[in-house]
Amino acid sequence: MMSWVLIITVLVFGWCLYYEVRRRRYKEERQRKEMNRSAGSLPKGNWGWPFIGETLDFIACGYSSRPVSFMDKRKSLYGEVFKTHILGRPIIVSTDPDVNKAVLQNCGNVFIPCYPKSITELLGKSSILQMNGILQKRLHALIGGFLPSPQLKARITRDIESSVKLALLAWKDPSHCPIIFLQEETKGVSLSLSLHVHITFEVLVRVLMSVGPGEEMNFVKREFEEFIKGLICLPIKLPGTRLYKSLKDGNIVEMMIPGEDSVPMVMTLAVKYLSDSPLALARLVDENMELKRNKVGSCEGYAWTEYMSLAFTQNVISETLRMANIINAVWRKALKDVEIIVKNMFETCYIIRSIALCKHFLRKTGGGSSVNSNTFTPFGGGQRLCPGLELSRLEISIFLHHLVTTYRRVAEEDDIVTFPTVKMKRKLPITIMPIDDELHWIKSWI
Repeated sequence: MMSWVLIITVLVFGWCLYYEVRRRRYKEERQRKEMNRSAGSLPKGNWGWPFIGETLDFIACGYSSRPVSFMDKRKSLYGEVFKTHILGRPIIVSTDPDVNKAVLQNCGNVFIPCYPKSITELLGKSSILQMNGILQKRLHALIGGFLPSPQLKARITRDIESSVKLALLAWKDPSHCPIIFLQEETKGVSLSLSLHVHITFEVLVRVLMSVGPGEEMNFVKREFEEFIKGLICLPIKLPGTRLYKSLKDGNIVEMMIPGEDSVPMVMTLAVKYLSDSPLALARLVDENMELKRNKVGSCEGYAWTEYMSLAFTQNVISETLRMANIINAVWRKALKDVEIIVKNMFETCYIIRSIALCKHFLRKTGGGSSVNSNTFTPFGGGQRLCPGLELSRLEISIFLHHLVTTYRRVAEEDDIVTFPTVKMKRKLPITIMPIDDELHWIKSWI
């Protein structure tokens, strides 16, 4: 009896899978035929295999030591604007700074958001990422106006600072291993006392949901981690697939995403890049030690403006964002004919690829950033500029300040993986040792 049930289950599942593949293939063929009618207007490129397109090559490059090779290969063959098919849909990719600027500045008029199906399925139609027009402007202004209040800035600064100090203090516990995996500590993979739970995620959950540390926050964190895994994946919604598992974790607060993924990874990568750049590290140490010396004997805590006034620290953050490409692309859809793309009648997307012109971290160690605004877009641009950019910079600034003034550490060799999101292959293991005194500390870091 059980064997018949198993056979019927397999047959039904196989038929459903066959039907889904055929349906998607028919839709894809219809898209291609429609687009081929205007082939003269499309950039050069290759659609790849039916249904999967060039997704496998895209994923393979993301796991390699040279993740940009997918883009570089096609740029050399087709130019800086080319067509391809990844993550379930045909797209036009731009790596041209001037084209990207034009797209960002015309968002809402000519271009609207158009994210991979896995993202749209998970976030839903009411997502701020998919809003347009007056509603998007109002919500953007509401979120952007949430932080300028001096009272709120002071409270958030105290919360983040307290969380960072508490987490760093835990590393001094004799039972704590001297080797830590920084990516786990910043992202909170484990449910132990970790930087993620006590910095990015905790602060956002506390501000947005009024939930404090405890089992309730741990539950939110577990569900959110499961959800985040499905943001970038093949858009197959069948039992057992990543998208199906993530959909079960349903309703989320979008503004919590930076606390789970982007901000913790910038913290991790900043430490990695500084470890590889002794001169930049020495200058960062000097700047933050100067701020610490100025606060000795003062009854007042650090202010938001004091952290943001650390010019070289801000430059380090900018360089980390530039090189890491945490948000590696901006997805847009054309509403009407433009010179570089055919009319988008069947969900053909237009991707702005993040660009890092120089591959060396802080080649110039000056305090200011010389990055061109056309090529430096980690927070997006135009009307959809990320409203939380100052909060993100504040969190990273506080973390770096208290890390370099509390510990000396040595990071082991590790590689960066960019798919499905940016992460470290070995989770960036580092050896830490508390700083005994300022003189010993300065010598050990320089």
